[in-house]
Amino acid sequence: MTIIEEVSVPSPRDGDGGPLLEVRDLHVEFHTREGVVRAVNGVNYSVSAGETLAVLGESGSGKSVTAQAIMGILDMPPAKIPQGEIRFRGQDMLQMSGEERRKIRGRRIAMIFQDALSSLNPVLSVGYQLGEMFRVHHGMSKKDAKAKAIELMDRVKIPAAAARVNDYPHQFSGGMRQRIMIAMALALEPELIIADEPTTALDVTVQAQVMDLLAELQREYNMGLILITHDLGVVADVADKIAVMYAGRIVETAPVHELYKRPAHPYTRGLLDSIPRLDQKGQELYAIKGLPPNLLRIPTGCAFNPRCPKAQDICRTDVPALLPVTEQDGGELPGRASACHFWKETLHG
Repeated sequence: MTIIEEVSVPSPRDGDGGPLLEVRDLHVEFHTREGVVRAVNGVNYSVSAGETLAVLGESGSGKSVTAQAIMGILDMPPAKIPQGEIRFRGQDMLQMSGEERRKIRGRRIAMIFQDALSSLNPVLSVGYQLGEMFRVHHGMSKKDAKAKAIELMDRVKIPAAAARVNDYPHQFSGGMRQRIMIAMALALEPELIIADEPTTALDVTVQAQVMDLLAELQREYNMGLILITHDLGVVADVADKIAVMYAGRIVETAPVHELYKRPAHPYTRGLLDSIPRLDQKGQELYAIKGLPPNLLRIPTGCAFNPRCPKAQDICRTDVPALLPVTEQDGGELPGRASACHFWKETLHG
């Protein structure tokens, strides 16, 4: 479902020219009977108006938990945020009251969840669910709200929207349901959308259509977009920059095309090598050895070291900091950073 809350006065989209959202040294823990699950361990990233940040990583890397912390929808307890900042337009949302955060959710930040079928109410028509936002937040009549619902469905390119506005979620295909979720997120024209695996379980043609739609709407509304995915192939044509997560940490950041061309972390290299390629038809697909770590017992040193082909003794004892990477001659590589003791061997090898 899309997170929507009532608000008072929307803020201007142009802001002050700074980042729309900044996440600084964010930590999230879950206190369970088995122990403390350290799901997010010092995440830093930012996104500006009109910019797309793709957050990549395997399941369990902390991508969605970070997004839920931004939205303020973690169950606390068992979740706890022991430290960090989440700044929207320069204001730390973690220091806001519940009422202040509700004024941001929905109108200024919206979220698209990955499972559209379970996020939509099966006993209410899609038109009713889309129109509810306008009835509740803007006091519209049922007739006017239905007209707005049809307008939104048209906007996200659902064919014959006026004829289908009274249909139920199960009467739509997976791709059409995902378009409805995008329409719900756009309804209040937020400044930032967080899309959590928006193409999960869709075939590749529909994936491309959904991603093209998101990119088109982002340009039209000048929104910031955080795209959470495990699939590097999905974001190649839509993202501006990428943050790769592993075991709750950012292990590499880069402009999208730079990362595809020359990764600076062995984990990113493994993800890229796992993408099927047309020139390798008939060959066995590459897979990163081993499994992601148990977040109750994250390995010492670099969390990736048990699976890393380049791991040495220092990798098993010292946690690598996320530091800028450069060319061999020391030349700056803007926007690039890696949390690897041997990033030079990966980048320049």
